[in-house]
Amino acid sequence: MASSTMQLHSLFILLTLLISISSAAAQASKHYVVYMGGSDHQNEDEGGAEAAELAYLTLLSSIIPSDESERLSLIHSYNHAFKGFSALLTESEASLLSDLDEVVSVFPDPTLQLTTTRSWDFLDAQSGVGSHHTNGPDASEQDVIIGVIDTGVWPESQSFSDEGIGEIPSRWKGVCMEGHDFNKSNCNRKLIGARYYNVIEESSELKSKRSNKTRPIKGSGSPRDSIGHGTHTASTAAGAPVANASYFGIARGTARGGSPFSRLATYKACNEEGCSGANLLKAIDDAIKDGVDIISISISMSSIFQSDFLSDPIAIGAFHANHKGVMVVCSAGNEGPDLSTVVNSAPWIFTVAASTIDRAFLSTVVLGNGHILHGSGINFSNLTRSKMYPLAFGRDVAGTSVPLSEASNCYPGSLDVKKTAGKIIVCINTDPTVSRRIKKLVAESARAVGMLLIDEASKEVAFDTGAFPFSQLGGIEGMQILKYINSTKNPMATILPTMDIKRFKPAPVVASFSSRGPGQLTETILKPDVVAPGVGILAAMAPKGEEGIPLGKKPSNFAIKSGTSMACPHVAGIAAVLKSLHRNWSPSMIKSALMTTATMSNNLGKPFTNSTDNPASPLEVGAGEVSPLRAINPGLVYETTPKDYVYFLCYYGYKSKVIRSVAGPKSTCPKNSSEDLISDINYPSISIRSLQVPGLFERLEEL
Repeated sequence: MASSTMQLHSLFILLTLLISISSAAAQASKHYVVYMGGSDHQNEDEGGAEAAELAYLTLLSSIIPSDESERLSLIHSYNHAFKGFSALLTESEASLLSDLDEVVSVFPDPTLQLTTTRSWDFLDAQSGVGSHHTNGPDASEQDVIIGVIDTGVWPESQSFSDEGIGEIPSRWKGVCMEGHDFNKSNCNRKLIGARYYNVIEESSELKSKRSNKTRPIKGSGSPRDSIGHGTHTASTAAGAPVANASYFGIARGTARGGSPFSRLATYKACNEEGCSGANLLKAIDDAIKDGVDIISISISMSSIFQSDFLSDPIAIGAFHANHKGVMVVCSAGNEGPDLSTVVNSAPWIFTVAASTIDRAFLSTVVLGNGHILHGSGINFSNLTRSKMYPLAFGRDVAGTSVPLSEASNCYPGSLDVKKTAGKIIVCINTDPTVSRRIKKLVAESARAVGMLLIDEASKEVAFDTGAFPFSQLGGIEGMQILKYINSTKNPMATILPTMDIKRFKPAPVVASFSSRGPGQLTETILKPDVVAPGVGILAAMAPKGEEGIPLGKKPSNFAIKSGTSMACPHVAGIAAVLKSLHRNWSPSMIKSALMTTATMSNNLGKPFTNSTDNPASPLEVGAGEVSPLRAINPGLVYETTPKDYVYFLCYYGYKSKVIRSVAGPKSTCPKNSSEDLISDINYPSISIRSLQVPGLFERLEEL
């Protein structure tokens, strides 16, 4: 009887599996990542990698129906620092894999986004000592290799010149991949490696013979950067010194990276559509295998869709990179000023927020009554003081039946071209859904001569409008403009071309867009870790014929960009310098040196502030603004060991079996594990989720 019951039970399980597989066949497939934990070091040679891939294919063959054998292939195979693969799976197939003991997590391939000179002089000045780079190339610095995972590289840029740099370190194992517009000769002793990864575009249905099969997105078949983001971040981290660099004449000076004589290797995992999480994992695995010391990732997931640590491709890759002694520096995200928007918040990631430097881009407005107002913006207009133009508020030139609030905000289609042509239009920003770029396009399409934007929130981030006259002003100046318009029948104004102002005060100021803590996944680790320059940063660019180029000018080899994307490579470059001076320092020791020596003072000698002129809080800046020269000799470092990170996983609530798969079979958890104990790990900052001290507030009031 017992035997018959067991047979019936087995038959039931088999039927359930067959039904699941049958159901899966009818589902559409999409790109999934299958993460299988840490590497056992048996897959590092070519034979081991082939054996691992064969095992992955065998695993796939057990769940993919035989009549869909064309899907029996790997998109990526992860074999060096961690194990796993990515492939086209249905939801049911992914669910079946996730139930297997050897699988840690299975998740759809997420699309992450990019988080997009003077700055180094400013950081040196804030440190209060002279520049570290005064005597030319340093042999120890040349031995450090920075890997930049981004949109690729424009190798012809002067920022990647190898003049004065010695032979490539013998430990380097990377490659210079070729593409239709990229040759091995594009690499040199500075740019020592370049890889690219085809971004997968998935079909909504799997048709017979895969007639609508996956294909690489245009532009992904080469390490070359067609966007410019990767070129900008790579040159910020380790660009060679380029004298007399500028963006069409403004921000002129010597452009250089934080570690200008370190080597660079670029990994193109992103394009115009975003960044495939599966590609990011492969790039991190390759970078570790190639021999980089620092990985810079100016990429993030939306804070709204943050994944669990072991379903987040950057967190997974960074964990294993750290285990291999490779530091991973990431951007904190551009979703500020709201709280709990910080991303890349795992403790083994160095998370960087963005601040201003002591340079401002002024776009001056001259009113018809002679008043001069200084706004912000980057414009290369040909307007002068000698000629004024009619000035109109958006609501006063609204189209027929358009709500006045929409015209005031310069909504698309809200302005009457007959009323706006030849005028400078004033727009407000009470509706954040209409960006500055859209408002500018609305004004241009309405044949306006120029545009004034009244918006206090983001005025520290100069908006680049090319040849179109533009200036952004705060609330006080905005009221003066509106008052002037209402005071005369024929209000007039002009907008002058941009001028850059050095030694601007106060600086630094926390950028309004910079994401804030606390972290959504846990509040017991303070994030971001530090803040670094990320507003108005001049660096190398892929020259391209964009709209707005000044009349008669060629595309610029440099660009001015803002974002935590720009802050991240600043810290990566500084970390490379510290690594060159302290070769035995672990990633956490470098992080500690930068955090414990960070400053909370601005160039007025006062506590620095955020964009609303309030004192900056640790949830905005972490330990403070990095001070590279002070970090060289920090006096004391807090080393967060691999055991600390294992304990973090334990305290966070992961099961022991999962932790052993991720961190190794000898990993164990303490008997008492709760999230509040995360504050006890040896981290350079302390964050306590709920602090209750009897009588604390009374004592503070007495003080």
